[in-house]
Amino acid sequence: MRLNPMRRIPHLLLVGLCVLMAGCATATRSRPTFDQLIARPRVPLAPAAEEIPNTNGLVQLKFSFATEAGQRVPGILLKQPDATDRRPVVIALHGTGGSKANMLALCRKLATNGFVAVAIDGRYHGERITTGKGTEQYFAAIARAWESSKEHPLYYDTVWDVQRLVDYLQTRDDVDPKRIGLLGISKGGIEAYLTTAHDSRIAVTVPLIGVQSFVWGLANDAWAGRIKTFQPAFDEVMRKTGRTNADVALVKQFYDRVIPGIYDRCDGPAMLARIAPRPLLVINSDSDPNTPVPGVLECLEKARQAYQDKDAADRFAFRIQVATGHQVKPESERAAIEWFVRWLKP
Repeated sequence: MRLNPMRRIPHLLLVGLCVLMAGCATATRSRPTFDQLIARPRVPLAPAAEEIPNTNGLVQLKFSFATEAGQRVPGILLKQPDATDRRPVVIALHGTGGSKANMLALCRKLATNGFVAVAIDGRYHGERITTGKGTEQYFAAIARAWESSKEHPLYYDTVWDVQRLVDYLQTRDDVDPKRIGLLGISKGGIEAYLTTAHDSRIAVTVPLIGVQSFVWGLANDAWAGRIKTFQPAFDEVMRKTGRTNADVALVKQFYDRVIPGIYDRCDGPAMLARIAPRPLLVINSDSDPNTPVPGVLECLEKARQAYQDKDAADRFAFRIQVATGHQVKPESERAAIEWFVRWLKP
């Protein structure tokens, strides 16, 4: 597949995109950096862990650690019983409405392949749901972020949690601190590439059905699929603002307040380029409304250029799942595991 999406965009649309991007850059000059957006006062990790018996031949631990005041992250860790030395680790991040439990099957496969496999619950997911059902508390928190910058439950807070998870993993005597991999699915895929771009301790990453260009979506009126993934929160913002119809101006304003920088300095093309030259495998679909293909292609082209500039072309690869929507096919999951085997195992 040729990675030259810019030729496919009509001239007038391309001009409009450039104007939009220029406006984004001007509007965000005084805004916090990504470091400032995710950084929190550090608290002691205070880790706790206990082994869970009878886990089909694997050692399974239930653990938790603190990330900031009032926040403890629960997780699971799987490894082979004979893993007495330091092993490479792969962290698996779930999608919207999921939990660490949803990643257990994948973690078992990773552990069987010799990795220490780890999954955690994202903010307001899994064991971190304290009120309401399902995603109610998560969407309510996103709606609150419209009015207050005290938290960024959509993507950014999980980036901080994963960084603190890496802090914890580096204290363990069964983890090789220089061989830490990260994958994520959907929402977790976005969090995976954001975290990897920001934290050089992540050695290898595989974002699945998450990579996209938010600015492309804005410029091409293709933002509805992404908004749908947190629609109740967006609907609440519309109610608060007295709006009955959504448009690109409102979506930009929502992004600016809830996930600042996501369509400019923190957008997919910029963040993927920052990962180079560390091994990166991108997996997306050709029929996924959440991640429109032309925007994905812009991300891939930017990444390809960055890896080529750093003489690391062999460390970048991508898979476009054909005739596929927002899902990860078994062969793509196998490709992700093989990528970690190739780059993390000796």
